Amino acid sequence: MAMTIDPLSQLDRFAAAVLDSARSPRVMPVDLFRDGDRYVLCADLPGVDPGTIDVDVDGGQLSIRAQRTGDVRDGVRWLARERNTGNYLRQFTLGDGVDIDGISASYESGVLSVIIPVSERAKPRKIAIESRDERQAVTA
Repeated sequence: MAMTIDPLSQLDRFAAAVLDSARSPRVMPVDLFRDGDRYVLCADLPGVDPGTIDVDVDGGQLSIRAQRTGDVRDGVRWLARERNTGNYLRQFTLGDGVDIDGISASYESGVLSVIIPVSERAKPRKIAIESRDERQAVTA
């Protein structure tokens, strides 16, 4: 079985790779959900060196930055290079109902987990109801 190479498709693939690498930063897919008194944000960052991950809060904005470097091997001829490399960035606007000082993060198996606690004032609470049903006897 003979394998044919279409030079135009190779050129198209090369152009797409160059244009794709010029776009920066890359977007990371995330899941975000509320679990009781906290929000949990899970961001996919496979192959990222944990030392390049930066999570910070500035005002009401949470930013996640990371970098994934490409595999550098001398003397090899690459047949395919489809795994993205470069800088990743994702930003989220935080509402007033979160405890910014209590935010924590961990990285395991290519997933960054950011825990964002709900602030005390934003948590549901019971309101006490006062009653004036006590009647006083009036003597005449």
